[in-house]
Amino acid sequence: MTEGPEPRTRRARGVQRGRCHWVPEHDPLYVRYHDEEWGRPVHEDRRLFEMLILEGAQAGLSWSTILHKRAGYRRAFANFDPRKVARFDARRRAALRRDPRIVRNRLKIDATVTNAQAFLAVQREFGSFDRYLWSFVEGKPLVNRPRARVPARTALSDRLSKDLLKRGFRFVGSTIIYAFLQAVGVVNDHARGCFLCPPVRRAPAVRRFK
Repeated sequence: MTEGPEPRTRRARGVQRGRCHWVPEHDPLYVRYHDEEWGRPVHEDRRLFEMLILEGAQAGLSWSTILHKRAGYRRAFANFDPRKVARFDARRRAALRRDPRIVRNRLKIDATVTNAQAFLAVQREFGSFDRYLWSFVEGKPLVNRPRARVPARTALSDRLSKDLLKRGFRFVGSTIIYAFLQAVGVVNDHARGCFLCPPVRRAPAVRRFK
């Protein structure tokens, strides 16, 4: 999610709670996604695979569209088990192109199967996709606390996108990958003023002895 981060406030039980600018307060599913998932570090491989596929599926669409089809995606793609998805044959893919629970785009459906196969190859090489992914930031989330609009891509997303493409992944352009990095907490872009923005850690005061 790379839209402007200016905080939006919501009154709950007499208390103002600020959220990132892009959260539609009228959509409880979207609010819950922001409050409980977006920007929180993810280390479980199946969840990482899920978010990678969903962010790719969003290409050319709104995140709201994908979020509201998420349950359908989970049913259609074996709860995002990459081992099972990697074995989807032509008949299974053809059936998915008729499935109204998902975005019925042939290229995106085929890419999901291809990405499952590439995902398994990364797991074999690194032990887990989690280990591979987090090595790009030495295991520590990048906390930006943005004031102004955040970029659609960065040097980090360019580097990861390039490596994923080299490994055979599809629908992993730099803009998609930056949204993925935000979603799984590799990058924390909660705006200043959002109640989920991490506080600034101040260095302890140096005691002076006379």
